[in-house]
Amino acid sequence: MCQHRGCSEVIADGRYCERHQADTRQYDQYRETAAQRGYGSQWRKAREGYLRKHPLCVHCRERGILKEATVVDHIIPHKGDKELFWERDNWQPLCETCHNVKTATEDGGFGRSINQSPR
Repeated sequence: MCQHRGCSEVIADGRYCERHQADTRQYDQYRETAAQRGYGSQWRKAREGYLRKHPLCVHCRERGILKEATVVDHIIPHKGDKELFWERDNWQPLCETCHNVKTATEDGGFGRSINQSPR
């Protein structure tokens, strides 16, 4: 089934139906690169160090599950604010699943507000 919010189209493989694949490509072409959004070599180095010190997903741990954290999440989305981006008190270790759920719940997808979700 297509993973786009509200779409119930059944698909054989992939994450999105043809219509929503096109929407995703259109969105991505206007999005800044990861490096332009602050996720360059300096971030990768900081991320690796943070995950060494905080190796477990905090959301899983709250449920009594021990799972490796693979993502350093910004608790409050920084939305381009470089000071908030680098504020370590605003970081938390999450597994990929918990990060994806948090992101989809908070802003309707990766980098999109619920109101900007392509249709």
